[in-house]
Amino acid sequence: MLDETTTAQKLAAEAVGTAFLVFIGVGSVPATLLVNGGAPFTMADLGMISLAFGTIVIATVYALGHVGGNHINPAVTLGLAVSGKFPWSQVPAYIAAQVVGAVVGATAIIAVLGHKASEVGLGVATYNGISWVQAFTAEFVGTFILVFTIFGVIYRKAAAGFAGLAIGFVVFAAIIPVAPATGASINPARTVGPMLVQQLAGGSVKWEQLPVYLGAEFLAGALAALCYRFIAHTPADKAAVAPGIDLADPEEVARAKTPA
Repeated sequence: MLDETTTAQKLAAEAVGTAFLVFIGVGSVPATLLVNGGAPFTMADLGMISLAFGTIVIATVYALGHVGGNHINPAVTLGLAVSGKFPWSQVPAYIAAQVVGAVVGATAIIAVLGHKASEVGLGVATYNGISWVQAFTAEFVGTFILVFTIFGVIYRKAAAGFAGLAIGFVVFAAIIPVAPATGASINPARTVGPMLVQQLAGGSVKWEQLPVYLGAEFLAGALAALCYRFIAHTPADKAAVAPGIDLADPEEVARAKTPA
């Protein structure tokens, strides 16, 4: 249960989980480009990058979900808070831990792959050749689908034990159509961390695009939470809501809180 862990443990889990996400997921982008050399980027490459993101999400849900909930995404944290499933008082600390983790993960990419990773962009999410409206829409849609799905699989009536797989697979799926437009960040911490490290490494960063990403992702997280609440909420849910959700086994919370 999440209430058995301290705040420090929860924040450490969020930082570690986000670091893993960035190192494996974002790191797969420069790794692919370096292995390919000058070869054209193909759908097969995009598929492998998507698989890297989806796989590490599955792993962290089951490894860390029981510690701090494994949000590893500020848009998820905001959505949970908006819906009443997570205390607002913990939101700033969670988001800070996620951003720190993202910075650590991005730094680890350079530590492992060398400065060449920065030279090929470090996997920083960016958009080129499209308007900010299209970019905003792409990030909004991808993040909305992700957060909406998370709310579905942590719902008290959802099938127990499959949340990690469902979340990982929706990350894999969402990246496929969104990445060609914006790189499919769909995560504010994943957006900020690599950008900051890329700047410190001397790379080029389009900071003017940051508000587009953050605005779309946070708005999508909040609206997805409210939308799912409108669609699925019943009076019995008031008894089932508890502060903190273990994404690996949300049914455990529901069983403990739902009257017989």
